[in-house]
Amino acid sequence: MNKLFLIIQREYFSRVRKRSFLLMTILGPLLMAGVFIVPVWLALRDKTDHQILVLDHSGLFINQLPNSKTIKFTYGAESLQSAKAKLKDGPFDLIMEINGDPINGEKTTPLLYYKKQPGMSTEQYITNAMENILFDYRLQGDSIDVSKIDKARRPVEMLTIKVTENGKDEKTNTGTNMIVGFVCAFIIYFMIFLYGSQVMRGVIEEKTNRIVEVIFSSVKPFQLMLGKIIGIALVGLTQFILWIVLTITIQTVTMNVLFKDQIADTAKQNAQVEKVMKNDLSAGMDKMQKVKSPNEVIELINEFQNINITKLLLCFGFYFLFGYLLYAALFAGIGSAVDSEADTQQFILPVTVPLIASFVIAQTVATDPDSSMAQFFSIFPLTSPIVMMVRLPFDVPAWELLLSMVSLIIGFLFFTWLAGRIYRTGILLYGKKASWREIGKWLFYKP
Repeated sequence: MNKLFLIIQREYFSRVRKRSFLLMTILGPLLMAGVFIVPVWLALRDKTDHQILVLDHSGLFINQLPNSKTIKFTYGAESLQSAKAKLKDGPFDLIMEINGDPINGEKTTPLLYYKKQPGMSTEQYITNAMENILFDYRLQGDSIDVSKIDKARRPVEMLTIKVTENGKDEKTNTGTNMIVGFVCAFIIYFMIFLYGSQVMRGVIEEKTNRIVEVIFSSVKPFQLMLGKIIGIALVGLTQFILWIVLTITIQTVTMNVLFKDQIADTAKQNAQVEKVMKNDLSAGMDKMQKVKSPNEVIELINEFQNINITKLLLCFGFYFLFGYLLYAALFAGIGSAVDSEADTQQFILPVTVPLIASFVIAQTVATDPDSSMAQFFSIFPLTSPIVMMVRLPFDVPAWELLLSMVSLIIGFLFFTWLAGRIYRTGILLYGKKASWREIGKWLFYKP
């Protein structure tokens, strides 16, 4: 046991002390924060005001296009050339010329002139506004009451509410659950490949340098393999824990600094909605149409608060650890059977196919988390680390979760035993390319 501990200690500290480990530990949370926070921050900070001069030759849209917080319409009757002079030197950064005569059935064609490219959201806002005006105009031309159409077109906003065992209601969001599940699954997928390949490269390096011949004089092959796998697993867990701490720190600072005003506005709006519901539920629905969250991004962030983070993190740690241990044992077996990394291609594909397939299957599982396929692949050991993490935010039954964990532990023990049989023979063979048939014979060699 002392020898196993020394091997684990060596594998752990030899990697933790590397600059690449420290660099990835710091850059990992920063990159994740950059992917999620920076676009949100830019969207919230984007206060570019567009002053649009409208030259409407049809006359239908004059004083009809609604202004927004960032888009202001001004209507003019001058020529396009004089308007372009204002675009160059004046306050306008966009000129929209509307041609056509919709009153007589002609097609309306807006032309947007700019000195700086407007965003897609600006263009979409203008076209949607014009389409709504044309829609109302055509209805009025057919003597149809537009107000009745507006009432009939009232959108449906669905809320999903889970009824817990103690009878309490919990608001959920299917989209948020899918995002959380896929993020956790992708991290496990990435970490298994990253640290599993490190095990394989380490075994190949020791075998190529003939270090194992010296090591085997004092330790057994299985001890060396197990120590290498556990040591690198601890490196992965250390990095993951540091990622969690740094990510929570970054999130806390971000929420309190960048999104402070938006969170306060959201809380204020939620209080208004609650007040409306308490005072007059029957009339409140019409009022609630006007009381909307000022920022959908903040609402999305708030949805994450409804997820059982403790359960998610505990299950993530379990599936990451045992999923890694299972695949790392197989990677170690592959490394012991070859003399160079170039020779691993014929062996690594069958091992990684279940892992890759599980990520593909997870996309279908997310649309129907309670299907028979979802249940099977979330229990099958080679795919459960990925598929179960996708299902977990959708509240998997306790017996399925327990069965999946037990199956993964059994699978880990079986494949570790299997890889150990390959490792003890292949690690001492040099200069000969192994085949699948020969590896099969190694499984039955007596020590």
